[in-house]
Amino acid sequence: MSFAEPRLGVAHLDADAFYVAIELRRHPELRGRPVVVAGCGPRAVVTTASYEARRYGVGSAMPAARARRLCPQAVFLAPDFPAYREASHQMMDIVRAHVERVEVVGLDEAYLDLDGLFSPRAAMRRLVTEIKAATQLTCSVGIGPNKLVAKVASDAEKPAGFVVLSREQACARFASSPPGLVPGVGPKTAARLAELGLTTLAAVGSAPEHLLVERFGPNLGRELGRRARFEHDAEIGAEHKVISESRERTFDTDVRDPSELRAALARMAAELCASLTARGRRGRTIAIKIRLDDFTTVTRARTMAEPTCDAELVTAQALRLLYDYSPTRPVRLLGVRVAGLTSLDASAGDRHDGGREPAADRRGREGQLALPV
Repeated sequence: MSFAEPRLGVAHLDADAFYVAIELRRHPELRGRPVVVAGCGPRAVVTTASYEARRYGVGSAMPAARARRLCPQAVFLAPDFPAYREASHQMMDIVRAHVERVEVVGLDEAYLDLDGLFSPRAAMRRLVTEIKAATQLTCSVGIGPNKLVAKVASDAEKPAGFVVLSREQACARFASSPPGLVPGVGPKTAARLAELGLTTLAAVGSAPEHLLVERFGPNLGRELGRRARFEHDAEIGAEHKVISESRERTFDTDVRDPSELRAALARMAAELCASLTARGRRGRTIAIKIRLDDFTTVTRARTMAEPTCDAELVTAQALRLLYDYSPTRPVRLLGVRVAGLTSLDASAGDRHDGGREPAADRRGREGQLALPV
């Protein structure tokens, strides 16, 4: 059976055995051995375990005493949460440098909005490579049309997994899996489903809706069926309101030729403006982003008198910014952004205080855009 190419709209990035991986950076002599991060009190539980320890049945949230019985040869380390938070900040900073809209859902995982990225698969492979080089952390990636598919896909082939699935492919691949595979279906719910003879995702997904509604109520009953069919429409929740749209590209090889840079920037500007026009948006601030071969990253911006989505104007301003900066080293990444977005039919609001953001907020963001990062 063949399926259409999945829409690569969402990625789920998950660091493999995150706490253990950080400990192994400090204790490389423990690589290859079963390692468990857990507290030492009588009620301590396992925070995480290395894959070597997991082969003995040790898992997260398990009582540490039981983990010691299952794997007495394991090395037990006390958790160091300040170090884990610092590593998380470092990893997420790298993620945000690659992707504009990010929803962090833990120290070690995040959902990424891939819309607008040039070659999303290649972009995600570059991202995990960069995280590995900078932090020594290995990540698994799931890519799909929604958050639910992406999350389950990222768990499918850990560690260092990279799985891309459409919704239909997810249904086929996990048809025989237990309902608890998908987030939101806990052990108690799975047990109640089993009482109805529904022990696989395929069975839950094809069950009559009235049967699930009668057993679980209208909200949960319908949602269980949808989740079993990998239907999910929750948006990626950014930490801040999105007020810009951009296009950027990491080159396969660093580019030194100015004409090649200009051509790439012009193509991205045209694509960006086409998207803005289709979405009914325009913005005042035009910016470019340049990452050099030594990973130095700078942005430059210019604010226009009136908002625009005109491709000719945006391209001209972006090229001017590139000319003014004139990179002296080969360029690894190049991008263009239009910020301070408003709707096309908000021209009246653009000219009056009621339709504009506070001047202080606007100046602060424009100043950020113009500073090296």
